[in-house]
Amino acid sequence: MLDEPDTRILFALGGIFCVAALEIAWIRIGSVAHRSLMITLPVLALPALTPVLPDYGVIGIVMFGILVALLIESRRLDVSVYGAGLAGLGCLFFLLIDGVLGLVGVSSMPAVAAASVGYVAFVLTIEVVRISLAGAPAERGGRSLISPVRLGLLLITVAGLTMTSVHWSEVGLPTPGAGRTPTQTAAGVLLGTIVVAILAIVLSAMSDMRRRINGLVLGSSILSATRPLDSVDDVTEAPEPAAIGVQLSFTAVQPQCIVARRDAMDGAFTGLDRRALQALSAMAELVGQARRNGVGLTARASIDSLSGLPNYGAFQTALETINSQRGEDEAIAVLFIHIDAFKRLNDTYGHQAGDTVLQVVAQRMRQAVRPHDVVSRVGGDKFALILTRLSTPAEAADLANLVLAAATLPVSIGETVINPRVGIGLAFSERVEADVAELVLDADQSLLSVKKARRRGTADAANSIRVSAHRSSHVTAAVVRTIDNDELVLAYQPIVSLVSGEIWAFEALLRYVDPDFGAISPTALVQTAKRLDRFDLLTRQVAAQAMLAAAEFRLVEPAIGCMAINVDADQLTQDRLGGFFQTLGRQYPELSLCLELNERSAVHLSDAIREQIDRLRGSGILIALDDYGSEESSVDSLVRVPMDILKIDGGLIDDLEDIRQREVLMALQGFGDKLEYSMIVEGVENAQMAAQLSNLGIRSAQGFHFGIPQSFAETVDRLNEFGAQAVRRIIAREPLEPEPSRARAPEIFRPLPNDRRAATTPPQ
Repeated sequence: MLDEPDTRILFALGGIFCVAALEIAWIRIGSVAHRSLMITLPVLALPALTPVLPDYGVIGIVMFGILVALLIESRRLDVSVYGAGLAGLGCLFFLLIDGVLGLVGVSSMPAVAAASVGYVAFVLTIEVVRISLAGAPAERGGRSLISPVRLGLLLITVAGLTMTSVHWSEVGLPTPGAGRTPTQTAAGVLLGTIVVAILAIVLSAMSDMRRRINGLVLGSSILSATRPLDSVDDVTEAPEPAAIGVQLSFTAVQPQCIVARRDAMDGAFTGLDRRALQALSAMAELVGQARRNGVGLTARASIDSLSGLPNYGAFQTALETINSQRGEDEAIAVLFIHIDAFKRLNDTYGHQAGDTVLQVVAQRMRQAVRPHDVVSRVGGDKFALILTRLSTPAEAADLANLVLAAATLPVSIGETVINPRVGIGLAFSERVEADVAELVLDADQSLLSVKKARRRGTADAANSIRVSAHRSSHVTAAVVRTIDNDELVLAYQPIVSLVSGEIWAFEALLRYVDPDFGAISPTALVQTAKRLDRFDLLTRQVAAQAMLAAAEFRLVEPAIGCMAINVDADQLTQDRLGGFFQTLGRQYPELSLCLELNERSAVHLSDAIREQIDRLRGSGILIALDDYGSEESSVDSLVRVPMDILKIDGGLIDDLEDIRQREVLMALQGFGDKLEYSMIVEGVENAQMAAQLSNLGIRSAQGFHFGIPQSFAETVDRLNEFGAQAVRRIIAREPLEPEPSRARAPEIFRPLPNDRRAATTPPQ
């Protein structure tokens, strides 16, 4: 350096600072963060120093810079000398490769790129050999010492940076101005290298901070929750130089501590490391204290604070325990209970009144069952019960009726009297269940069928219980017998024109009443038939019986011209029921057969089924998309399902004061008019709803207001007495009139080409 002190000493000092910064910027190339191979890149300073300093001087600067940096960082002479010596040998290897490639005619940029890759390979080889000889513990979970991805990215980055430095040294820096001397250019390159090193240090510090926080959380969790205290190292002597220890304050018998170790050649632990370990110890103490109070916390966490009943987690635990510990001859039942229109109750009377209703209903249900039964609150307005020590399905049904009676008693809140409306889904289990979650699903599905039936206006006007048929062999046998003997019973609900106020169609709905269980939900009955491979047979029987009934209705009242039944889209194929429906339609040329596809089955229609639907429509059969507006609804169905009728789920009209519901209904009606399909709104419960729908331009509806589902005999009696009147009233009433702008409504069904029967239209 003394040969040219004015230039070389300044460059030497700058080079030492640059190398020290590069040494501090550790780069991980190992597979795991907690036990990983690290490397530094002082070689990046060489392209800036070699144009000004001789090669041996550059190597000396690199070694001296690393020695100073490691002494400050690790405060260990052995580690510092090893690191400086390894970097010096690596730089010598770099210069050797660069010189040889220059002698054989390789240009400077490819040569320096190859030399930088050689430096990384040389240093890593020495480090791998050292780790292998030292036999240092390295638990990496079966993963390799070096990550190929990280190594590849490192080599590309090093080669790119060194090539950039050489390029700048040769052609000058990309800055304004010209005429810089080689010394000035080298100084600029050196300054740029320092900036890169500082940026790497900042990014490394940020990453290290995140790892420390994650390590604290994970370490405290492992130490206090899953790791026994006797596995913590005893404090028998001071930790070795490459380790630090912090004593645990919550161990009472003998002193114990957490010990952290690292590779012997790594830098020493810092004060920040020790403080992090102390924080880990403090967190472990807090969590340990929480574990000692865990029994009380668990109990409080298992109780619903409002009702005082077990919550959903406690219900699941209790059900699994009861199911696994019951005897072979002990049956159980799960009841899911829902308070209808609870949101409307809160909006009308206030949340405090809603909370009072929940509390009162909860206590009444608790008093209605036996001490060994379980009553829990599993949601905002939903409860779940476990009935134990049962013998027969009838016993479960009797208890469910007691719960229903107790839950629906009036609740007085000051001068206000609220009459809760409740639906119950029941699933009965005779034997120990392999998967108790299936029992819960059955009860929930039965409850959903109650809610769906009410929205459509197909259930009793008050409260009801639906029983899942999945769990009872008794019910399964009864369903098989009923289908095989063609003993199905249907109920018929009117579909009316809001324009004329008259019935123009009926929907046939499946009903089954078991002597022990009582009414079984149609959903459960259909699912049982599917499971027993009798679903197509059941649908044939329903369709044949419904069309025969429609013919009888038409003899009594000629305005009745259509009968709707529910089917799955897959049943329409020719090899299943497609041909049967066409034949059935030809048997009743004066009637229209309407096949209602539930939207779930129509979500993904194949091209073959879509073509079959078009053939059925061409033969005069009407296709309806059912339950639109329910949770499974998709706009895609409106576009891709060929249909004549769109049936709107009652859940979409539960609050017609909401302008959003009214706008959606009018938009769907307008959409249907343009695409030439009709719309029927289900779930109309009173005259006010009917009038609101009529004012919105809706032309057909179905629901409690027009009649609950009735048997064939009851429906004939109604038609004989009241004819096609939509609402049975002794006193004459004014017909519902639509808005003047919508008074001229199009036909409810468009005429079909080559149709053998006249198009069905509502009375205008």
